[in-house]
Amino acid sequence: MCSLNMAERLLTVRDVSLILGVSEKEVMDLVETKQLAAYKVGGVYIRFKQEQITEFRKSFKPASKKTIVSQKYALKDRVSDFFYFNDFYILSILIIALILVIIFQEY
Repeated sequence: MCSLNMAERLLTVRDVSLILGVSEKEVMDLVETKQLAAYKVGGVYIRFKQEQITEFRKSFKPASKKTIVSQKYALKDRVSDFFYFNDFYILSILIIALILVIIFQEY
C-alpha cells in the first residue's frame, strides 16, 4: 500500500471490480498479492488510481470468467420434469373441476 495526495479522485474496491469484471474479493486478492497497487485512505479504506487500473486492465485476464454452456434437454425429459414439478397443481385443478361438475349437475 502506498500513500497518496488526495487531490485526485480515487476508485473504490467496488468500482475496480466493475471495471475489471471480477468480484470484490478477487480485487482484494490482487491487492494482497501486490499485483494491483492500492492506497489506504485514513488507514482504513482502500482506494485505487484510475490511471493505474486502466493500465492494469490492459494486461489483466480474469480467471473467473465462466463460459455458459446451454444444455439441450430431450422432449421426454422436459415433459417428465413438468409433471414432476407441477403434479400438485394439475391434481388440484382436476379435483376442483370434478367438484364443480358434481355441484352443477344437480341444477
